Amino acid sequence: MEARSVDRLPRGAEWQYEPKWDGFRCLLIRSGSRLRMQSKSGRELARYFPEVAVAALNLAETQFALDGELVIPIGKRFSFDDLLQRIHPAASRVKRLATATPAVFLAFDLLGCGTDDIAGLPLTKRRPALERFAKRHFKHSEIFVLSPASRNHTDAERWLARAGGGSDGVIAKRIDLPYQTGNREGMQKIKRIRSADCVIGGFRYGERRTAGRKVVGSLLLGLYDEKGQLNHVGFTSGLKSAAKAALTDQLETIVNDRSFTGNAPGGRSRWSTKRSTEWQSVKPKFVVEVSYDHFTAGRFRHGTTIIRWRPDKKPRQCTMDQLEQKSVLPAALLRAPV
Repeated sequence: MEARSVDRLPRGAEWQYEPKWDGFRCLLIRSGSRLRMQSKSGRELARYFPEVAVAALNLAETQFALDGELVIPIGKRFSFDDLLQRIHPAASRVKRLATATPAVFLAFDLLGCGTDDIAGLPLTKRRPALERFAKRHFKHSEIFVLSPASRNHTDAERWLARAGGGSDGVIAKRIDLPYQTGNREGMQKIKRIRSADCVIGGFRYGERRTAGRKVVGSLLLGLYDEKGQLNHVGFTSGLKSAAKAALTDQLETIVNDRSFTGNAPGGRSRWSTKRSTEWQSVKPKFVVEVSYDHFTAGRFRHGTTIIRWRPDKKPRQCTMDQLEQKSVLPAALLRAPV
């Protein structure tokens, strides 16, 4: 069941709202001693999350199909970076991480139980069936948690406003439709796009020349931490072609030996490329406001989009604390000793 991206929360008696979790979508299907954990791309996930597989096989119900999200709680947030660490070829590492940072399965739909094919029922029937299933089987589990849902538009607005730290928006589902396998007719997703004021700490030249000269291709963004160190937190590209030459002139006049005094770009990692180190440091003089979707482990996970330049903002005002988000984790998870 896929979701159609929309700009605003739908309103009406035909909608149910749920937090949109920032994890790995997973169909978990058990038939006796056989278990499948399938990602959206069809990839088998059981070997990467053995603790979830074991917990599923330990449930009293021996035949069921759940739709949900795999997440890893760290404190009061979900860590997507810790989730990514699981997709690793070494079984020994997966085993170690499963013990150190166990995953949780947030269940938000029940497609089958025993011999009952629940997927063909409308959500008004599926959700109560899921809640009954969770009441019987999740009570003593540290792995399985019922994802919250509400028919109240106000709850959806609250979840959307507090998105961050594991939730990146809201899902709206039609309550009158059966499970919509492979299409987007029964589900919509609404993300909250957030913004942050960042210092330009450097830039990379684009691969293509303009009028025979090199021009800027992307900007490296920085934020100051509580120690006053400027840390590299991501990049922004998609600069307007007409403005690149003038922007390059501005930045080349403030090229400096060093800008980032904390974390700097180009560090060694599994994703490093030769081009990672090909960047120019500039004096932290310019501030730009960017929009972003996720900020995890001290960086923007994806590229950002420039909203506007902020000549009214001092670089030192661009601090990490502007990105702090309140947790919207389910209460059951906050109590769970994971």
